[in-house]
Amino acid sequence: MELRECAEKILFSADLESKLGAPGNWSDERPGAGIKAPAMPSRLPELRFKTGSDGRGSFPRGLLRGDRERGQALHFFANHELLAVELMALVLLKFPDAPPEFRQGVWRTLRDEQDHTRLYLARMKACGVCFGELPLSGFFWRCVSRMESPMDYVAGLSLTFEQANLDFCQQFSRAFGEAGDQETADLLQGIYRDEIGHVALGWKWFQHWKSAGASDWEAFRGLLKFPLSPRRAKGDEFNAEGRRRAGLNEGFISELAVFSMSKGRTPSVFWFNPFEELRMDAGPGFQLSKMQADFARDLGALPMYLARRDDVVLVPERPSREFLSARQAQGFDLPEFEVTSTGVPDPFSPLRTRKLGEWRPWSKGPEEAAHAAALGLDQEASGDSFDSRKRTCFSKAWSARFLREWLETSECCSGLIDRDAVGREVSTLAEASAVIATWRNAGWHRLVVKREHGFAGQNALRLWEPEVLAPQWRWIQSSLAGGRLLVIEPWLDRVVEFSVQCEARESGLEVLGYTGLKCDHRGQFEFNWAGPDFAKRPPREVLRELPSWPPPALTWPAVFARLGEALGPRLRELGYRGAVGIDAFVFRDRDGVARVKPVVEINPRYTMGRVTLELMRFVAPGSRATLRLKSAREAQKGGASLADWAREEERRLPVRLKGTPKGRIAEGFVPLTDPTTARRTMAGLWVEARD
Repeated sequence: MELRECAEKILFSADLESKLGAPGNWSDERPGAGIKAPAMPSRLPELRFKTGSDGRGSFPRGLLRGDRERGQALHFFANHELLAVELMALVLLKFPDAPPEFRQGVWRTLRDEQDHTRLYLARMKACGVCFGELPLSGFFWRCVSRMESPMDYVAGLSLTFEQANLDFCQQFSRAFGEAGDQETADLLQGIYRDEIGHVALGWKWFQHWKSAGASDWEAFRGLLKFPLSPRRAKGDEFNAEGRRRAGLNEGFISELAVFSMSKGRTPSVFWFNPFEELRMDAGPGFQLSKMQADFARDLGALPMYLARRDDVVLVPERPSREFLSARQAQGFDLPEFEVTSTGVPDPFSPLRTRKLGEWRPWSKGPEEAAHAAALGLDQEASGDSFDSRKRTCFSKAWSARFLREWLETSECCSGLIDRDAVGREVSTLAEASAVIATWRNAGWHRLVVKREHGFAGQNALRLWEPEVLAPQWRWIQSSLAGGRLLVIEPWLDRVVEFSVQCEARESGLEVLGYTGLKCDHRGQFEFNWAGPDFAKRPPREVLRELPSWPPPALTWPAVFARLGEALGPRLRELGYRGAVGIDAFVFRDRDGVARVKPVVEINPRYTMGRVTLELMRFVAPGSRATLRLKSAREAQKGGASLADWAREEERRLPVRLKGTPKGRIAEGFVPLTDPTTARRTMAGLWVEARD
């Protein structure tokens, strides 16, 4: 029988026996003319695709302990094998001019897939499940049948879905064995060996047809059209050895191992833009300095710890494969990376055509609308556009005003800062002079003056001299230009600082947890840390200074829940939703009594404290984690580059994972950004086990 007749029988016959039958003798002397792909292969009514289904609903959740659960899994596998049979028949009919050796290889693979289908059907029947009693997905068909060349088939089926089977066969062979079904476990091992051969055949033709000037990885990525992506070429447990046996090279295997992209969930998009408050202060002409640009570049991948596996992080430079592989081995989930230096994807980026979820920059700001439009996100409709109302949230004057008003009405005031010691806003030089005089007449001689918008202690002036100096008056006067505000407040004797990490939602302000915070004498960030019970209370360094606070009948969560009840509606009125960090500290008043300033600044953006909190998802219970920024200048003082310093720190403090089935970091040092490409700064995480 001619291959064409065999393929037509498989594709256009509805009954299962015809699809799984094949002649012993065949030839390919009359391949005929190419056909167009039908909307779906012919099938009996009970075996037709469920409209709009990707088949996930038919896969059992949890362990495969019972016959029903194992039968459901086998039903899922059998449909995939039958789809492969039908797609290979389509290849033979659609591309009659393909090389005879290629067509013969496709036919031999098709015969294997028929055998696999029959084996699955037999085991499924033994489990009491009939083929067709559960929904059947047509996802494979919809993705691959639109192929325009044999190379599309190779990339879409052989090197995507069949390559993923190298992972799934091993994973589920073990799962069936653990469930006591050794017969199915052995069956999957046999299919695994066949799949190695199928992937090897696809790799051979991929190498034959791909452009000589393209790397294997880039050529493969370029061939896949959404919803296909390299993410679908692997399972949850990556099997590098099976790929090596199929002939794939180490570079390709390594790239695939660390690749991430959503397989269905609408991804959120993250971007590190830490200088929006300085942009608000300076106005439309603001330009990053060389130092600021390097800072944003060096830490550009930091939002990968805020994102989830299916999300997208916009980065000025993709972290190296070695860096990502090391983080993956330490248990971190890897998002998808899109390279852009401006926060706007390339005009030809596939990201512009995909359905996206939330836009999650580090800080929302004046350029919000342009970035959202480039990503196809309707910020106006979602209420996330940036306007003058949202700008108010970033004002230090607004933070001080909120704290004063809350202290006036709150029942939590015992042990908190006096309302009269909270910063005051000024808009003119005369007001500034009067407020400074008032503070000093009240006994507050050390003061700090803050611009309305600033970043990490920048745009602030300390007044510690007995009299305000002429250059300081000039700074105050220039800072008030253009209708800007200043906040003047006492410099308090800080004992320990902390931050409260929140999320502003439509329903209100949710407190997520607490981190310790250390800033230098200029108010610039040094490090954050978090310890056990971080979701309920600040680190023990804070608690140690306040042995009798909060007052009886109150708890830390209760105090900040009440603060959130007041702050949430105000943020909602201003149209803000997203990350919020509240800086706070413990200080000693003039009588030496420890008290709490619960709001130093309200930061309506992501902060290093929020990153620290999110990193605790990967830290073992009972351990403490510290996030620090390390500068190249600090490393050079020790005679090393950042890369050399990081390698030595990793050697000195190796990571130890604890727990099952997925270990979390109990102790050790983790570079959070790539030290090999850093120009000035890198982020690191130090984890220490606590008794």
